[in-house]
Amino acid sequence: MARKSRIVLEYRDYELPQHFPLIVLTGEKWCISDIPSSVLHFHNCLEIGICHSDSGVLRFQDTQWNFSAGDITILSTDMPHTTYSTQGTASMWSYIFTDLEELLRPLIPFELLPNPVIYKQILNNTRILLHSSENVELAHLLHAVIRDVSEKRSDYELCVRGLMLAVLSKIVRQKPLPVDTDSKDTLSIAPALQYINEHYMEHFPMEMLADLCHLSPAHFRRLFSEIMNTNPLEHLNRTRVARACTLLRTTEDSILSICEAVGFRSLTSFNRHFYAMMGESPTAWRKQMNAAQPLTIRKYAGWLAPPVVVE
Repeated sequence: MARKSRIVLEYRDYELPQHFPLIVLTGEKWCISDIPSSVLHFHNCLEIGICHSDSGVLRFQDTQWNFSAGDITILSTDMPHTTYSTQGTASMWSYIFTDLEELLRPLIPFELLPNPVIYKQILNNTRILLHSSENVELAHLLHAVIRDVSEKRSDYELCVRGLMLAVLSKIVRQKPLPVDTDSKDTLSIAPALQYINEHYMEHFPMEMLADLCHLSPAHFRRLFSEIMNTNPLEHLNRTRVARACTLLRTTEDSILSICEAVGFRSLTSFNRHFYAMMGESPTAWRKQMNAAQPLTIRKYAGWLAPPVVVE
């Protein structure tokens, strides 16, 4: 049997400013070639793109979408893809790259948002293509962000943070929302949600989460389950599985090393929780995502200027 060729992915790492983690790439030079790339790439941050002219194809590992002028693309961290224009054209784009969670933190931490789980999902395993004619308000917000960042008028950073919070809300509306909860109750468990997000790879008792929220363990478990529709331990394990999905899709690390990296004590436990959430084993899921082929990842700095295409 012939050996299957390796899949090659490019990892593009954008160094976002720490105090204001957002950059905009725009202008007439940002035209996409009509020559399809044989290599998919992914980023270390959220990418929002706006197509200004012409048409083409946005290709993923498992599917492809056709885009046209006016379309908006939203691709989460670690989503392998490539874009090319219709033959004989060069579609012009603007791109926003951002660490949305850190960008908005001075205004409102994700943990304090009304539906923190849904907002977190925007940063992982999300790919959306929208038509601006059907999302006029979102298009106006994104154009305002691009204009403010490009012009850099006084207090533009504060203005952009507010605009991006509105952008996030518009994006979330593209996903089904859970039953709304009382915002005061959500605030009461916010310290636990934040701790899980930052320390999911560690081992700690659930009682410690209750202490962080200044609640009794029983009251904390009951309130957490009402708000999140699952108990604290299960939420922790779901967070670990979500992080494992990113590592399975974008690294060549072994299943065991990924299991340990995200905080599971044993491979058996990891496999059980992964199957419960994803419907298949980590090995089967990785093969499906990588087209059952070996994977090679090349790391590059994120493009700050369009690539020169050599025909």
